[in-house]
Amino acid sequence: MEFLKSKKITIAVDGYSSCGKSTLAKELAKKLNYIFIDTGAMYRGITWYALKNGFVKDNKLNTNSLINDLDLIDVQFGDFNEDGVRKLFVNQQDVSKEIRTMEISDWVSPVATIKEVRHKLVTQQRTLGKQGGVIMDGRDIGSVVFPYAELKLFLTANKEIRAERRLLELQHKGEKSSFEEVLKNLEKRDFIDSNRQESPLTQVEDAIVIDNSELTKEQQLEKVLALVHERQMQLVN
Repeated sequence: MEFLKSKKITIAVDGYSSCGKSTLAKELAKKLNYIFIDTGAMYRGITWYALKNGFVKDNKLNTNSLINDLDLIDVQFGDFNEDGVRKLFVNQQDVSKEIRTMEISDWVSPVATIKEVRHKLVTQQRTLGKQGGVIMDGRDIGSVVFPYAELKLFLTANKEIRAERRLLELQHKGEKSSFEEVLKNLEKRDFIDSNRQESPLTQVEDAIVIDNSELTKEQQLEKVLALVHERQMQLVN
C-alpha cells in the first residue's frame, strides 16, 4: 500500500488502559515515518515525581503540594532506548523504566484527574503535535488535545484480555503481580478515567472504534493502515 507523502495527517488514538494504544501508535509511526507521542508516559512522569517527593502518604495524594510544584517539573522526551521506546526525562532524569511499575499505575489515574496537571500537559502536547505528521495516544486526544485530528481511533478490548496482556508485560519486565491485582487496577483506572470531571475518557462521535480482543497486533496494524490510506485519499479528492 502506497501512502501519500505530501499529506501528513494528525492521528488521535484514544481508549482504555492496556488496549495496546502505545504499541499500535508506535508501529504506525514507524510505517508512516510520523512522530509518535505517548501522552500516558507524560502523566506517568508527573506521577513518578509525586511519589518520589512524598506527595502520596497513607494512601492519599497531596494534590495541593503537587500543584504547587508543577512549574518545577520539566517533562521531556529523549532518544529511543534499546526496546525502541522513546525515553522520558523528568527534570533531566531518565525515568523510562520507573514509570512502568504497578505503583505508578496505581496512582497515574488520580494524578491525571487534576485540572492543573492536565492543562500543563495538554499545552505541551499541542505544541509537540502542531506541525502535523503526528500520532498521539491517550484518553482525551480526539476530544480535547486534537479535536480536529483528521483520523480518530478508539481502542477497546475485553477487560480480562487486557489484564492478561498487562500481566504478561509486567512479568516480562520482572515485576511480580497477580492477574487479580492487575484486573482490579484496570477496573479502578477505567472508572476514574471515564468519570473524572476534567477531560474524561470519551469516545467521540467521529472516532472509529476498534475492538482488538480477537485481533493480533499485525491484523490491527493492517486494518489501521488501510484507514489512514482511505482518509488521505478523501482529503486530496
